[in-house]
Amino acid sequence: AEQAVAEPVVFVHGGTIDDTVSYLLLKTMDDIDLQGTIVTNTDTLADFAMQIQWKIMGLIEDTGVPVGLSAARGWNPFPWLYRSDAIRQYGTEALLDVEDNQDWPPYPSGDALLYDLLSKAVNDDAPVTLLITCPITPLSDLLRQHPELEKGIARVVWMGGAIYADGNLDPTTIPAEIANPKGEWNAFWDPQGVDWIFRNTSFPIVLFPLDVTDQAPVTGDFMQGLERQAGMYRYSALAQQSYALTSKQPFYRLWNTTTTAYLAHPEFFEEPETMHLEVETEGYDQGTIRQHHGGRRVDVVLNFAQKAAFYEYLLEQFRRSYAHSEDAEGLQ
Repeated sequence: AEQAVAEPVVFVHGGTIDDTVSYLLLKTMDDIDLQGTIVTNTDTLADFAMQIQWKIMGLIEDTGVPVGLSAARGWNPFPWLYRSDAIRQYGTEALLDVEDNQDWPPYPSGDALLYDLLSKAVNDDAPVTLLITCPITPLSDLLRQHPELEKGIARVVWMGGAIYADGNLDPTTIPAEIANPKGEWNAFWDPQGVDWIFRNTSFPIVLFPLDVTDQAPVTGDFMQGLERQAGMYRYSALAQQSYALTSKQPFYRLWNTTTTAYLAHPEFFEEPETMHLEVETEGYDQGTIRQHHGGRRVDVVLNFAQKAAFYEYLLEQFRRSYAHSEDAEGLQ
């Protein structure tokens, strides 16, 4: 049988705990060719996020995938309460022994990296999948300047919005006067950027809104599974220690790992529904994505089909790396 061609993927993420575990997950996928990672200073603190990204690359002994920090700016910043998760994750035991990148800052430009990767995709006629688990602004910023690079995009898989589900703007962490009940943070951060993408592009978008991603909490069973594996597998140790930091955040969900898993296992989810969507850019409802007959065609994933298989898949993938080489020899 012919060898399946790996899907070229560029990962744009927000530096959260769930984003960094998503990076780990991507690196375990056999038929994904991860070509680059762009970190955004969105739901994180850029200096910590970049060093965590570097440390994870060191932990998995693969610093070959280029990484850069986007200069994208938002309209409505994430709460410091959420963003400071990065400080705690930086201090996890799993990352302690991995050196920081002493040459940073300054950081390589994530925007230059995205430009280069999409230019190459256009030149080679080999369009890439963009996995975006943060605000979509790095892409809208780039395509405003270089619309010709759209030809380098096969599809965008984006975690964002809420269709029928409630949003996640919490009036205990931001003023109630702006916390509209349908707003979702990745759209709310820069609604104008979402609007620009919806109005000016035609590549396929597969949307993972809160409707589906809220169905994946950090369950006790999942955490126990990671804990059982943590002594032997370093990926499991990192995931377990990272998600343990969210134990006081009952609202925490596997938003981004859910979206990432779709690349390898679309069958974990019900077939996407085709909708026409628009985003509100002004006033109280900004960041609300809603259906509108004149809106952008988007394929929307609303539900899991095999939720138990999703959790088992994460546990299985994080059993891929032994904590110590002597363990590996004894278990081969």
